[in-house]
Amino acid sequence: MTVEASHKYAQIAQSIREIGIVEPPVIARDAAAPGRYLLLDGHLRVEILMDDGKTEVECLVSTDDEALTYNRNVNRISPVMERAMIIRALERGVPEAKIAAAMSMDVVSVKRRVKILDGICDEVAAQLSDRHCPMAVLDVLRKMQPLRQMAAADLMVQHNNYSVAYASAILAGTPQGELVVGAKAKPKGVTPAAMARMDRELENLQMSAGAIQDTFSRDNLHLTVAKGYLGKLLANRQVHRFLADRYPKLLESFRSIAEVTSTLPEGEAA
Repeated sequence: MTVEASHKYAQIAQSIREIGIVEPPVIARDAAAPGRYLLLDGHLRVEILMDDGKTEVECLVSTDDEALTYNRNVNRISPVMERAMIIRALERGVPEAKIAAAMSMDVVSVKRRVKILDGICDEVAAQLSDRHCPMAVLDVLRKMQPLRQMAAADLMVQHNNYSVAYASAILAGTPQGELVVGAKAKPKGVTPAAMARMDRELENLQMSAGAIQDTFSRDNLHLTVAKGYLGKLLANRQVHRFLADRYPKLLESFRSIAEVTSTLPEGEAA
């Protein structure tokens, strides 16, 4: 699928046509070619403007010469923040139809976003305000009483997991007394024995995750110190020659530790 056919392209294009450019593209001077600029952020916005026949746009000039791409520092808007923006627009008298057109959605979707925090306690709303938590997850949390909502939100933040499946698993392990009136946590076809086993497994998982979090900082510090020490040790030619002659396998292990650049999984360290 081409970029022009994507939902994101259509949404941004509709927003620009309805209310104009909200966030100007970001450019930087090209040190190799005076008078020329490099586009750091806003490629889709510029492309949409060009497709609409526009030849000029106001930009922000960045003086940041970091090698990282500018988009790495952009915080994507969360559903809770999106709701706040919609409510602010409504308070200023912007019609729902115009908001819907700017966001490339229907009026019913706008109304649903306004109500996503109905039944959600203030503490959870604040905790998830900057998290990319799907609206369906908030529907699951809404079935719990406030204290259980806060416990569930803590679990999602600790494990950085905001999926509907994870929220539903927490709901399934919630005692009936911690649910709102009329809500059900037990999935269809699950026996009481299976539910009890799920409760035990979830509790064990939470304890294991907590133990890992308690020791992670200390273990990471130890690894950093060991890495630095081994790096200096291997820089000594006599030590390096001794290990290479008598303990080549140990030398290879020491090299692997000394060359560690991140304790994150390979996909997250990029």
